[in-house]
Amino acid sequence: MTQAQRILLIFFLQPIAFGAWFPHIPGIQTSLELSNTQLAIALAGLPAGTLTTLLFAGRLITRFGARRVTLCCYPLFLAAMLLPFLAPSQAVLMAVLALVGGSMSVLELGLNVLADEYETRTRHIIMSKAHGLWSFGLLTGTLIGSAVAGLGFAPFHAGLLISVPVLLLAAYALFGLQDSPALKTGEDERTGFRFPHPLLLAICFFTFGSTLVEGAVADWAAIFLRDTFSANPGLAGLGVSVFTLTVAVTRLLGDRLRQKFPVGRLAQGLALTGLVGLLLIWTAPVTPVALAGLSVLGIGAALAFPLGVTAASAAPGTSPASNVAVLSFIALAGFLAGPLLIGSVADHTDIRTGLMILAPTLFLSFLLAPALSKAGQRSLHEEPVCADA
Repeated sequence: MTQAQRILLIFFLQPIAFGAWFPHIPGIQTSLELSNTQLAIALAGLPAGTLTTLLFAGRLITRFGARRVTLCCYPLFLAAMLLPFLAPSQAVLMAVLALVGGSMSVLELGLNVLADEYETRTRHIIMSKAHGLWSFGLLTGTLIGSAVAGLGFAPFHAGLLISVPVLLLAAYALFGLQDSPALKTGEDERTGFRFPHPLLLAICFFTFGSTLVEGAVADWAAIFLRDTFSANPGLAGLGVSVFTLTVAVTRLLGDRLRQKFPVGRLAQGLALTGLVGLLLIWTAPVTPVALAGLSVLGIGAALAFPLGVTAASAAPGTSPASNVAVLSFIALAGFLAGPLLIGSVADHTDIRTGLMILAPTLFLSFLLAPALSKAGQRSLHEEPVCADA
């Protein structure tokens, strides 16, 4: 396998076990007898663990290298991913999801740094393709999880069967990757924290507006379809799968779109597309229309994070790893407020109304999208000079 193929493979493998968890959320809510607000509090454990770990993840990768850190975190993440299925209470569920979030944050940061280093080294653009394959991995996991939920299989045992081959394949791909050169370290990295550059913050909050959509759909789409249209567990889980499919397909096209359109205008167009998807969800009278809305929403949210990673890596700051860690921290901060706010609104109105809090966040992305064009990044319109992907 080429270096690019190995990177793309580990992007695909990483979210499979994570995706298999989402269709089981309604069942766990029922078994633990949680209200929407109580479930939201438990689900907030994942972003809490993620954000806490991101405070030092950038320095960790800068010091030890993305390949080594990724190799160490893969088994930790897969082991943690089994624990939510065993949680006996809301408090334990929140705690184990914090472990999942902590291990996943370092792992995903390592993956993004690996892809960015490869692009820098070879001038071969793979970031959107890598995130597209990540989404297909998530889709694979959600389909497996939906089948397990629909057939009534034990989710813990299914998760165990997923984790073993994923770990073996990931280890094969990672051991064949070359070690990254020492990352460039800025003065900030040596002397302590300095407030992020305004351009980097603008890129981060652009990403925050759209990536919040991904977390909200992952957490609440199945419950939305169940509560609004009385969908059974298998059909309810399909909502996440449909959303993930359109995200994945759009990301596979993302590298070509980056070469064809100015990145700021591309990002604005996608944010508007996401708002159209929310309109369909709000007005949907039947399940197929709701699924169509989730599909359109997926197109709108698809490229925010890969575009944000590339722009943040080139923005003023410390090392690329630290910049991407700041991006991830701010983008995922919304996951703390988002699930809580959606759950609270849903308890007082309904889940459809709760999902509408995504509208102002997508509008924020629309307003801040031009910052992507100002990051001083390498040209995204060059033809790739390597053909090993």
